Amino acid sequence: MNSPNYRHSTNLRKALASLLLITVVCAVGCSSRRLVIRTQPEGAFATLDGHPLGYTPLAAAYTYGGSRDLQLELDGYKTVKSKVDLSDPWYLRPPFSFLTENFSPVEIRHQPVLDFQLDPKTRINEAYLMQRANTLRSNVQRGTVTAPAR
Repeated sequence: MNSPNYRHSTNLRKALASLLLITVVCAVGCSSRRLVIRTQPEGAFATLDGHPLGYTPLAAAYTYGGSRDLQLELDGYKTVKSKVDLSDPWYLRPPFSFLTENFSPVEIRHQPVLDFQLDPKTRINEAYLMQRANTLRSNVQRGTVTAPAR
């Protein structure tokens, strides 16, 4: 015969097991990846892998990590073309990502921040430019070839 304490303890174990199962099933994991790009000065137009993101400072969601091509353009400044590494932390890489993205009770956020200092374009001396144009014009009229400017 089963004692009342044994039945009570078995029912308690079943209730705790059920509660644990419900918690695991209902604990919907979630992870997010956001790239933050800041430039000095602000207002540069950013593209990532040829897709427009917008004007800096900005935050953009992305799905997968890895090496990406970033381009920043701003009038009066040199265009920046850079390979950026958006490697995921270990807990967002397979096989761990299955657990963190499906069963984590809290949202996991990965937010790399990229800071860039934009360099102003160098201005060409106008007198030198006119001299070079006149030299090229006279060489073409004489039929001679001129070496490219450096």
